[in-house]
Amino acid sequence: MSDAGPGPTLAESRRPTSRRAIRRRRALLAGTLVLVALVVAIVYGVTSLTASLRSPECTINAAGITETFDPDQTANAALIAAISVKRGLPSRAATIALTTAFQESKIRNLNYGDRDSLGLFQQRPSQGWGTAEQILDPVHATNAFYDALVKFKGYESADITTIAQKVQRSGYPEAYRDHEGQGRVLASTLTGYSPAGLTCRLDPATTHATSAVVKADLAEQMGVTSAGAADGILTVTAGDERRAWAVAHWAVARAQAYGASKVTIGARAWDRGAGDDGWSTGQTSRTVTITLT
Repeated sequence: MSDAGPGPTLAESRRPTSRRAIRRRRALLAGTLVLVALVVAIVYGVTSLTASLRSPECTINAAGITETFDPDQTANAALIAAISVKRGLPSRAATIALTTAFQESKIRNLNYGDRDSLGLFQQRPSQGWGTAEQILDPVHATNAFYDALVKFKGYESADITTIAQKVQRSGYPEAYRDHEGQGRVLASTLTGYSPAGLTCRLDPATTHATSAVVKADLAEQMGVTSAGAADGILTVTAGDERRAWAVAHWAVARAQAYGASKVTIGARAWDRGAGDDGWSTGQTSRTVTITLT
């Protein structure tokens, strides 16, 4: 029987295997970290690309209903609602006007239509709504609609199809009813009855309107003549908070057209750079500021 021992053990035989295992584990860990980093980069890239490809959009929430519109539609809707406020009309008038405009043009100032129909309400020069140039002016077209609407006694409580048809004399009168929901949500928010009900996700502004231009539009459309303008900021102190919200929503709705970067009402703010975040929290007041730089 041999007296020889069992041969080299412990460190002599295990060290090479242990080193290879450590190298394998380090390589595996490094590969895992690279893979995780790659996945994170891909997810981030896809998220960023998706965000950059999303179209500008405005969202309105009122009475538990949510509707989305593009900035052009929203700006036109704000003008229609603002003129009802200027004229001292009830919000029902704005609902009727906005419902009609949605049915007739999807709230777009179209330079074409059936026969000689034009504009937001597809009014016809041949039916006495004005010249083609006048009808394509949204302020003229909207005032012409309200001029016709208020002639009908009881329009405030009238069925939407009945009263819209009396004003428009449309060939498809029943179609108005299909869009009353959109009209109600727009009117409630844009006339100030649904605070913080409107927010817009917009691309970065490339141009900015002057304070003088926005001030003139605010006076023409909403009748606000007390706005103070200085250094690219317009400040409005409204008579009450509902009117202040009407001004604030008007400014957000038309932010794309004016290149506005921020709208505040008291301590609450809509920031163009905030994307879908909407209005910040805080106390409201009667003071609205519109930042154009």
